[in-house]
Amino acid sequence: QVQLVESGGGLVQPGGSLRLSCAVSGINFSIYDMGWYRQAPGNQRELVAAINSGGNTNYADAVKGRFTISRDNAKNTVYLQMNSLKPEDTAVYYCNAEVKWGRRYNYWGQGTQVTVSS
Repeated sequence: QVQLVESGGGLVQPGGSLRLSCAVSGINFSIYDMGWYRQAPGNQRELVAAINSGGNTNYADAVKGRFTISRDNAKNTVYLQMNSLKPEDTAVYYCNAEVKWGRRYNYWGQGTQVTVSS
C-alpha cells in the first residue's frame, strides 16, 4: 500500500517559516521524482517545487529564493523549507511522487494546510 503523509503545516505570521515533511512508504522512494504542489480556494493545483531522483530541483517563480525542496532517501522523506512566507502562500500543500517505469506511476498525499496571516 502506497502512502504519502504530509506534516508540518499550520498557522504562521507573514515573514515566518515552516518546514513541511512528506513521509513515503510502499514504493521504491529513491527512483521517484518528488514534488510539492499547492491549491488555494478557487484556484487550480499548482507546482511549487520539485526534486528528481538525481537531486535536481526546480521552483515556481513565486517561491524562488524563499522555498527549498530536499529529499532524504534513507528516510524516504521529502521536505519543503518555506521562509519569508507571504499571505499569498496560504493553501493546502500536497506531496506528489511520480515515476515512468514502463507506464506512469503517480501518487498523492492527503495535503496539509498552510495559513499565513497576522
